[in-house]
Amino acid sequence: MSNNNDSDSSAVLYLLAGVGLGAIIGAAAGMLFAPKAGNETRDELNDKFKELKTKTEEWINEQKAKKAVSDAPEELGV
Repeated sequence: MSNNNDSDSSAVLYLLAGVGLGAIIGAAAGMLFAPKAGNETRDELNDKFKELKTKTEEWINEQKAKKAVSDAPEELGV
C-alpha cells in the first residue's frame, strides 16, 4: 500500500509543479502583452496569485481529507 501512496504523492507534486509553472509563464506573458499600466497589471496578477493559492490550499486539504477517509478502514483494522 505504501507504493500506491508514494505514487499518489508524486502525482500531486507533479500536478502542483505544473500548475505553478503555468501560472508563472502566464503571468510573464500577461505582463509582456498587457495594455494596462504596470501597477494595475501587478495588482491584478497579485490578486490572481492569491486566488490560485487559496484554491490550491483548498484542493490540498480536500485531497488530505479524501486520503484520511480512504485510510481509515486500514487504520481501524477493518
